[in-house]
Amino acid sequence: MGYPGKNHKTYQTPKRPWEKTRIEDETRLVIEYGLRNKRDVWKAQNILRKYRKAARDLLVLMAEGSDRVKFESKKAELMEHLQRAGLIGADADIDKILSLKVQAALERRLQTLVHRKGLARSPKQARQLITHGHIAIAGRRVTIPGYRVTRIEENTISYYGKSPFLSASHAERERITKSAGVK
Repeated sequence: MGYPGKNHKTYQTPKRPWEKTRIEDETRLVIEYGLRNKRDVWKAQNILRKYRKAARDLLVLMAEGSDRVKFESKKAELMEHLQRAGLIGADADIDKILSLKVQAALERRLQTLVHRKGLARSPKQARQLITHGHIAIAGRRVTIPGYRVTRIEENTISYYGKSPFLSASHAERERITKSAGVK
């Protein structure tokens, strides 16, 4: 057992490091979501891997014909967790969990949501605004672009209270609103 205060790796590297199609897909995702590197893609894959394993364990529990109450409670717990995280809708089932794509996890990142809400012109600029402390969730500054935003927090994303971007006359803010208006 290791030291509990030590950070541990939150991703797994690919088993085949030089597979051309995988490299191209990951590169496309890095560009589309403005990620720092492919490690962010691997972290999203790891998150989904854990949820898929939990769903498969539920299917095994159901197939064994064990305690129906235990199965229903675990299923409800998993579904509620994924709905709060924003990865599935209210009418989803276990098959929906098993078919989740990496894009679903990447869409829940703060960086992506800041760009989608029109607070930044591009995913790269969204990352910059977050790391420089211009973005807040429910009034609290968040400086982690990979922060996973829940459905409840999604509506509270805004500029930080002391940020110069709050002023509508800020030059970059005017460019952001113009580019958002063009789309």
